Amino acid sequence: MPKSAYATTRRRKPRTMVLAVTSVAVVSAVAVGGTYAAGLGPFARGAAGPDPAALAQARAFLADWAAGRLPNAAGRTTRPATAQGVLRNFTAGLDIGKPTLTAAAPTEAEGDTVSVPFTAKMPITDLGTWTYTSKLPLRKQGDGSWKVDWTLSLVHPRLSGAKKFHLEREDTDAPEVTDRKGVALSGDTFPSLSPVLAQIDDGRGGTGPRGAIQLVDRATGKVERTEATFGKKTGRPSDQPSDRPVRTTLDATWQAAAEKALASGAHGKNASLVALRIDNGEILAMANSPSSGFNRAVSGTYAPGSTWKIVTSSALLLKGAVAPADIVDCPKYLTVGKEFHNVETSEHRNATFLKDFTESCNTAFISLRGKLGDQELGAVASMYFGVGQEWHVGIPSYDGSVPAPHDETEKAASMIGQGRVQANPLIMASVTATAVSGTFHQPSITRGNRNTTTTTPLPQKVVTQLRAMMRATVTDGTARVLSDLPGGVGAKTGTAEVAEGEPNNGWLAAHRGNVAVACVVEQGVTGGGSAGPVVRNLLAAVPTDPS
Repeated sequence: MPKSAYATTRRRKPRTMVLAVTSVAVVSAVAVGGTYAAGLGPFARGAAGPDPAALAQARAFLADWAAGRLPNAAGRTTRPATAQGVLRNFTAGLDIGKPTLTAAAPTEAEGDTVSVPFTAKMPITDLGTWTYTSKLPLRKQGDGSWKVDWTLSLVHPRLSGAKKFHLEREDTDAPEVTDRKGVALSGDTFPSLSPVLAQIDDGRGGTGPRGAIQLVDRATGKVERTEATFGKKTGRPSDQPSDRPVRTTLDATWQAAAEKALASGAHGKNASLVALRIDNGEILAMANSPSSGFNRAVSGTYAPGSTWKIVTSSALLLKGAVAPADIVDCPKYLTVGKEFHNVETSEHRNATFLKDFTESCNTAFISLRGKLGDQELGAVASMYFGVGQEWHVGIPSYDGSVPAPHDETEKAASMIGQGRVQANPLIMASVTATAVSGTFHQPSITRGNRNTTTTTPLPQKVVTQLRAMMRATVTDGTARVLSDLPGGVGAKTGTAEVAEGEPNNGWLAAHRGNVAVACVVEQGVTGGGSAGPVVRNLLAAVPTDPS
């Protein structure tokens, strides 16, 4: 089956003169969390209404598609060979990495059919995310099982035998870029910046590579409509002539240390980190492993795991639902639709809430879910931390999502940064900075970006409590890997489940002085054991705050 059958990539020269056109490699494996987004994994919820077996099959199909297990996904359809070819060519033709597929409530149609709506977030390499909605039709088979009733339109409602998609790229030259002090930055010197530099806002109102996904008539090649555009004009006022280098907020010293820490500490695993200034949100360093390809640090979509307990604790402390000294028991297991447990099934009987935080007790946090309304965690994340609002960083970014839970099981999962809560190192570094300063500052890699966020400062009492809890996590809790560092370091570890049978992602978010750092190591198993050494090495290498 030819690649052009369902989607194609085509480049065109921009309307303005460019000096070079660079090819973009198809990159696999980007957004983590497809299984949870599709409703599977350790936090699957029970079904009501339509046959649970139909819903399970739909979620399994979405999970396999999201994870790139295309033969498995196709095997869940009525036309496996056709389905596998279409899914493969759709992904490759549009330079799509690993999508995030979120199922909505199913509907039951006539006879033995069920329809499951879903939202697709398709990350287009080096450009951004294409988001759309579609539906999965399912039909009961003669043996009583359920299959996805294959049709082109389930991939996208406008994909058909007469219409296909292609990706048209309009590449622009990457501008010359310097750090905050004028030190030249390049992908040769700083490999992790390779996917970043081409995306930097050049001060002329554009942001890096541009492109569009277009719907095309198969017979004539005529463009019927544009589905999505990337790299639109930003409207950022130019503060420098276009022939001068673009000065970023990055710090060459921090960037070099971040790259070295990640290269030595990630042990070949996919990983990323961000370091930023607490007082103004300026990004000091951004590193990825591997260093080329997808910019996981700002565009990845991950379950943040227990680092999210910074936000959950904020929500609980804000309304006085709990205090650090209150007893909140931490049993090994807690059942809320499914059985939740702590890492290594640990328990801390008669623990205080402070102890629950420092030891990252899932069951204790889940037991407090009734203290928060269904919309409250998302509201606090947005109102105080800016999560889920639109950020203008200076490069394309994913700015987080905290949807209202569908049921108590999903609400329990969201309390510990699982379920459908999604973030990345940029978001968690910003969350840390906000928690310990009380004020959200839109992260930025260039100066003068628009700021359309609206947030409220955290009360000083809550800030003081959060700082004390994060400090105790270093001195007496799961972030002891940082305990020998000077400077009153505070932190929160995280272990995020991705899918049953796969190793957990490891997280660590920390602050010291005027710097906040967040790191994720995919399949790192634990935060303290994987992300912890990376952050420690970074902070040890640069012992002073940036000027």
